[in-house]
Amino acid sequence: MTVAADGSGAEPVPGGALLVVGDVVTDIVARHRGPLAPSTDTAAAIRTLPGGAGANVACWAARRGGVEVRLLGRVGADAAAWHERGLVAAGVRPRLVVDAQAATGTVICLVDTGAAAERTFLTDSGAALRFEPDDWSDALLDGVARLHLSGYLLFSEPSRALVQVALAAARARGVPVSLDPASTGFLVELGVDRFLALVEGIDVLLPSRDEARLLTGLPDPADAAAKLSRHVPLVVAKQGADGALVARSGQVLAQVPAVPATPRDTTGAGDAFTGAFLAALLTGAEPEEAAREGCRAGAMAVERLGGRPPTVTG
Repeated sequence: MTVAADGSGAEPVPGGALLVVGDVVTDIVARHRGPLAPSTDTAAAIRTLPGGAGANVACWAARRGGVEVRLLGRVGADAAAWHERGLVAAGVRPRLVVDAQAATGTVICLVDTGAAAERTFLTDSGAALRFEPDDWSDALLDGVARLHLSGYLLFSEPSRALVQVALAAARARGVPVSLDPASTGFLVELGVDRFLALVEGIDVLLPSRDEARLLTGLPDPADAAAKLSRHVPLVVAKQGADGALVARSGQVLAQVPAVPATPRDTTGAGDAFTGAFLAALLTGAEPEEAAREGCRAGAMAVERLGGRPPTVTG
């Protein structure tokens, strides 16, 4: 069953739409000051917000504008309507598969209110890891100019099968595919060699600095980005406060500086970069300029609570 099925077969905007396939989860963000106190209370400001790497990317791409953004996600019945409303309000056209057996994924985000605003995630992926090939239809690619896959899809067997079906359909239509590796912790469990085999044939890889290091075994971020670009045609390695690296054919072509920001919550900063970057590519920007737009979105994201952009109303 789907909440909304208008994510396919629609008239595309000029240049075609962006289709994101990925996780839609509920974030419980707890901002605490100083270290957590074991066996007792730690004061915190706590809010419940919509999140999920895939959904966040879609929302930031829609905020950048100039391209129609669609999202295929899987949620539980407990929060399907709430998530659909949030996505529509952000300018995204959602197609949400409702899982009859699993609840919507939930992530507890522990955010230190120190200067770096670093965060730690406790993740129950719930319905988000229960994607399966039957959730896919080749008609989802009608009018689509780029497919983006959340790396979280690679961390369960059913959703890995969905990835292979989606990749095959995209290749058959000549639709380029991008992917964000998503999580160093889950990458370690999956294994580097297996990950690289699973992403064979994608066009753009958007790792974080730590993910790029893990995937290559190289400590220097530029060396890691360059090495990855021998496996994937275009690599854009997000470097946090150090900006981003753009690499192609084994060489770093550009180092894009970050936009100064005062961090409040770094949750979703990489998703913001990815969404703005992909939207910029689809409207004709070269990778370096698209990375600059990604850095601007990332700076905005770290100054906000949660992983989504502000919703434009009125």
